[in-house]
Amino acid sequence: MKIYTYKQPAAIESTESVAILNEAGEVSSTVQRVYSNGLKKAFDRTMDYRYFVRFDVNDVAGQPLFTCKKVSRRGRVHFQGKDFVTGKEYMIAYEGWQIMIPDLIITDGSQKIKLNKEMEDWSVFSLEDQPIARWQAIFHETHFDITLHIDGSSPIQHEAFFIAIGQAVLFVGA
Repeated sequence: MKIYTYKQPAAIESTESVAILNEAGEVSSTVQRVYSNGLKKAFDRTMDYRYFVRFDVNDVAGQPLFTCKKVSRRGRVHFQGKDFVTGKEYMIAYEGWQIMIPDLIITDGSQKIKLNKEMEDWSVFSLEDQPIARWQAIFHETHFDITLHIDGSSPIQHEAFFIAIGQAVLFVGA
């Protein structure tokens, strides 16, 4: 199992680059909320910083690994992910959105990963009903301590995938 930790500022509008540490305490990548322009950031302020949501994960040299952004169309919300390492694109959407607590499905068109969203416990990523990773944020006065565990059996082993999706979908949300 791989374990990653980082301290995310409590303010969801923060655009600070945050270091992600591996089990050895070394920086393995960074995550950052990004706005493509100042107008979007200003407009987002009026929407409680929840309309324009995009998180990028980069390697230690600053090269992009994964990005996840929120897309709102015709009253429906979904997220799009892009893996810059594999070139795969992902759709992250609510399945069963009419029910009280819908499931989030992450798909690249061939495999479906289910994300069980929990507010005060571990949010679990599952493939074929088998847990492959889990993400948890614990609130402190000025920040969140965030932990990611990636199971050795997961077909996706790089943290960028889970962290970008976790930040956009679990930290900020819809």
